[in-house]
Amino acid sequence: MSNITKEKLAAEDIAAQLTNAVHEHRLKPGAKLREDEVSDVFGVSRTIVRQALRALAFEGLLTIEKNRGAFVSKPSLKEAHEVFQARALLEPSTARSAAERTTVDDIALLERHIKEEHEALDRDQPGLALKLSGDFHLEIARIADQQTIEQFLKQLVSRSSLVIALYWKRRNALCESNAHHALVDALRSHDGSAAEALMKGHLLDIYSQLDLRECDKGATSLKEALRK
Repeated sequence: MSNITKEKLAAEDIAAQLTNAVHEHRLKPGAKLREDEVSDVFGVSRTIVRQALRALAFEGLLTIEKNRGAFVSKPSLKEAHEVFQARALLEPSTARSAAERTTVDDIALLERHIKEEHEALDRDQPGLALKLSGDFHLEIARIADQQTIEQFLKQLVSRSSLVIALYWKRRNALCESNAHHALVDALRSHDGSAAEALMKGHLLDIYSQLDLRECDKGATSLKEALRK
């Protein structure tokens, strides 16, 4: 294996770990990622670190500022509104399409997602539960076989994770929702109309749990964020 390939794989692994830390809210919006600290934590060169950070910036999870460094992106109130407006436009019709194509294996996979989500909540890991919730929505897009929309949704779900980290009103709201179970039932029954309506209501419910006022969440250190 060439050195270039090794560096690429190392950068991809670091990017994946940092992405999970952001999605699971172990790294908070606004947290600074210093190249030297990332290099020290992962035991790699700054060249590899820069590759990883650029990858996250491309995905919209990081903002790289000249002469200041890399920061976990911090969506504005305007962007928070726009993210959920976009999801409300895309996901209900995607759920309808998924209902027409859902297989027994798809249902089993979605039910595993729900089980893992609730297990994360039982372990008091709401950030991980929210990541799994986002993955559930992406699985529905995959089932719908709408690859272009699936790519858009990946970006929107990533931004949603940041929005929720900043503006989530009630941390226990996840425990109160059976929306994913209802969606699975609609998909199992190949009921497109029900799936579409349920997805609309589910997204509205998530949006209603956001406290869309300016706020400032404290940052977590990189070493703490990567300690699972």
